[in-house]
Amino acid sequence: MTTERIGPSLTAGEREMLRGFLDYHRATLAMKCDGLSDEELRRQSMPPSTLSLLGLVRHMAEVERAWFRRVINGEDIPLVWSDEGDYQVAYDAASADRSQAFEAWQTEIGHSRRIEEKAESLDVTGCHPKSGEEASLRLVMLHLIHEYARHNGHADFLREGIDGTVGA
Repeated sequence: MTTERIGPSLTAGEREMLRGFLDYHRATLAMKCDGLSDEELRRQSMPPSTLSLLGLVRHMAEVERAWFRRVINGEDIPLVWSDEGDYQVAYDAASADRSQAFEAWQTEIGHSRRIEEKAESLDVTGCHPKSGEEASLRLVMLHLIHEYARHNGHADFLREGIDGTVGA
């Protein structure tokens, strides 16, 4: 499968621009995984790190779930791969199932999109379950863009190490 990635608008309003950049970064991570075998997706960067492309997909499913469903939507649900709230569990994909990881990620993206679209404005707030602080939808979308951008940098290096593919 080849992922279609659409660049964000350069003149959109704030909300549409945030959506565009978030979707662009989601598609970038998917593109970094396109055409790879299960074994290649699980290939770890270097000891002692367990970081892999599949681990990044699993981690981003957790991030989507935590910020949109738990913070903005106020859902009292555990993380996808850790009932104890340990975000590091998702990174270790050594024995992970590709289809399960991508299905969970796409499911969480679907929830995130519905929650964002339903929200009255970017000023809607939710409560961060650990700190008890309020967080706006604007902050959540910016945080997700930051998380994807940072981890897409990791994905660049991981993909280059697997088959030499570099760039966008």
